[in-house]
Amino acid sequence: MTQMSAAPAQATRTAEPVVEMSGVSVSFPGVKALQSVGLTLRPGEVHALMGENGAGKSTLIKALTGVYSIDEGTIIVGGEPRTFSGPAESQAAGISTVYQEINLCTNLTVAENMLLGREPRSFGRIDTREMNRRAGSVLARLGVDIEPRSLLGSHPIAIQQLVAIARAVDIDAELLILDEPTSSLDADEVVKLFEVMRTLRDEGVAIVFVSHFLDQVFEISDRMTVLRNGRLVGEYVTADTTQLQLVQAMIGRELETLEKIERQAEQNTVRATGTPLMEVLDLGRKGSVEAVDLQVFEGEVIGVAGLLGSGRTELARLLFGADAADHGDIQLRARRTKLRTPRQAIDQKIAFSSENRRSEGVIGDLSIADNMVLALQASRGWLRPLPAKTKERLVTQYIDALDIRPTDPHALMRNLSGGNQQKVLLARWLITEPELLILDEPTRGIDIGAKAQIQQLVADLAQQGVSVVFISAELEEVLRLSDRLVVMRDRRKIDERSNDDVSVADVLEIIAGEVRDDA
Repeated sequence: MTQMSAAPAQATRTAEPVVEMSGVSVSFPGVKALQSVGLTLRPGEVHALMGENGAGKSTLIKALTGVYSIDEGTIIVGGEPRTFSGPAESQAAGISTVYQEINLCTNLTVAENMLLGREPRSFGRIDTREMNRRAGSVLARLGVDIEPRSLLGSHPIAIQQLVAIARAVDIDAELLILDEPTSSLDADEVVKLFEVMRTLRDEGVAIVFVSHFLDQVFEISDRMTVLRNGRLVGEYVTADTTQLQLVQAMIGRELETLEKIERQAEQNTVRATGTPLMEVLDLGRKGSVEAVDLQVFEGEVIGVAGLLGSGRTELARLLFGADAADHGDIQLRARRTKLRTPRQAIDQKIAFSSENRRSEGVIGDLSIADNMVLALQASRGWLRPLPAKTKERLVTQYIDALDIRPTDPHALMRNLSGGNQQKVLLARWLITEPELLILDEPTRGIDIGAKAQIQQLVADLAQQGVSVVFISAELEEVLRLSDRLVVMRDRRKIDERSNDDVSVADVLEIIAGEVRDDA
């Protein structure tokens, strides 16, 4: 914890809160989303809101900003009891929210986005010169060096995030809520965002920071509130709390799950002998992946590591037939096979969970049950509907097995947290009883509790004889689960080795092309 982050907490600990929520409860049909939760936000302080996916973080924010009505409890803003009927009212009261999915117009200029709906006017017309001047002044105040007249869409996501924050600053927000603002940013961009957050904090703005990145939470926050299963676990001073204590508060148990997974992986020693379940020889696609040789044995977890753009996803898509290879061979159980479409792969007991669950997995307007049986129904053909009793049995089985919340199979997929959506997608493929499961970033953007559950599932599947190709940007995760490691760089395989005492540093050296002689 840096002194820079800790000092304002000392200064504001006795200041009157900007917002004080107490005894807040919110329910939906069949679901108690929040149960008597409290949250105190003080000026000049960064307050992290922590918890697993589905813990109630988003619900609490939406209850504060008027998106959801509260069943009971009180919300005090600036010393006055308030109930907002929508985000416009909460914004007028000085509360502004910047969501992970930036809600700005990329076809407008930076200044137009910042002052949309509040444009300065002269003689009944928008005063463009004054609008650009005002926007430039706010950006300069935050240390953001961009041209107000430039199109927002010409800037990277990180800059668009900062523009969304600058818009909130221009409306004199006393409370700024940042919901997963760093999920799409690289390290340098995170540094810039934190500089802006510290500037605002030092000016007396209260900031709510929602993130799954624990290191970032400990770097920037002064205090933390932890939710679990819709209930308040507690409030903590960041400087007085360890990461282990935070994780235990979030998931309600010791890190026994991850330790158990590591023990399972050590015990699950797969002998790469006999006939591989899948073997690819010189497999590649022009402009996508150079020729790859790979063997996958029964019950083996192949970890695929590499930087963004290294070819990990492209390899996965070739193995599943989502992209057609233009050279090379695939053998399944020693028989030469052509995989030209995903349907052919599914027929061969291969399953693929894409990294982009929003556009290539989740169908938000369908229920949990309908999402879950989609792959099985597709393999049967749409003229052979799955019997209702079979569907009910399978859905109930996997909701229970994967601890999917809510447990109501009729709940719409779009209303689930990211971690629970990911579990439904895994259930979709497990229902097809695959022999080879290809998982591309299955734990991206979800909390540590859901990550542990998914990693445990992978370890259990391997022990049951299912082969898994596991792709993740988190090297610790890849090393924890895999029997063998494949490293990609520049869209080609540069290394393959048994995962015996391989460290994160070893993998980084391989990626950087600095392999030690004793590796």
